[in-house]
Amino acid sequence: MGFIKEFKEFALKGNIVDLAIAVIMAGAFGKIITALTDSIIMPIISMLLGKANFKDIAFTANHTIFPVGLLIQAIIDFLLIALVLFMIIKGINRMNREKAAPVTEPKAPEYTLQEKLLMEIRDSLKK
Repeated sequence: MGFIKEFKEFALKGNIVDLAIAVIMAGAFGKIITALTDSIIMPIISMLLGKANFKDIAFTANHTIFPVGLLIQAIIDFLLIALVLFMIIKGINRMNREKAAPVTEPKAPEYTLQEKLLMEIRDSLKK
């Protein structure tokens, strides 16, 4: 019974649940980025390159076709996802830093004995 209890504690920790939610959301987000790339970005690039479809970009060697357009499209998908996640994490880190930095009133400087005596001399000379 100890093994099952230990597994239950592990599986229901907040970090594991958060990680599972993040994986599911990342999968859905990946689909959105892929749709964006397929429907908007790649047709624009295809139009600029004069190709009907970016996926048609390929080269042939010894009667073997290498569809490099698919690879380039996957790289563009990855770069877009990485960029958006970087921006999200950067924003979260900025918010956490602002929360963590408590707003404190600046303290009056503590003067040494010599500085205090010099200020007294200055004040008495002004009089």
